[in-house]
Amino acid sequence: MSRFFFIFLGLMLSLAAPVMAADEPTALPVPRFVTLGTDEVNLRTGPGIRYPIRFIIKKDGLPVEIIREFDVWRQVRDIDGDEGWVHQSMLSGRRAVVIKGQVQSVLKERHPSAKPVVKLEPGVIARLETCKLDWCEIAVAGYDGWIKRSGIWGVYAQETFKE
Repeated sequence: MSRFFFIFLGLMLSLAAPVMAADEPTALPVPRFVTLGTDEVNLRTGPGIRYPIRFIIKKDGLPVEIIREFDVWRQVRDIDGDEGWVHQSMLSGRRAVVIKGQVQSVLKERHPSAKPVVKLEPGVIARLETCKLDWCEIAVAGYDGWIKRSGIWGVYAQETFKE
């Protein structure tokens, strides 16, 4: 091979963008909650396309918890405790919650005796807007109001949140 080829190759390699080390974390905290950004996401057994698909989630906006990072891959956990690896491009920074346990009342104000706005069944996904102390403000299907933090999944017990 010509000397020109090696010089050209060396120049091209020196111009390449720096690559994040595989074990170098992002500036974002882990664990953290995010949502699925598309309506079909493959959860894999490991961080890469060479790993088999464990299962497919078909629910855009579903909250998941990032529990680990590796390069551009995120290990996530859902409300049922199922875990898998997804590419970061399949996730969104939007926040949402899932109603858990039993039917929950969304109230007009942050008080147990406040007027109910709507009742939500377990499994309903709502947009998270604000959390203050034991209460979180959520919005779903044109309704918005307050719900006890203990009745939802997708926000940490002591987390302060404002959209």
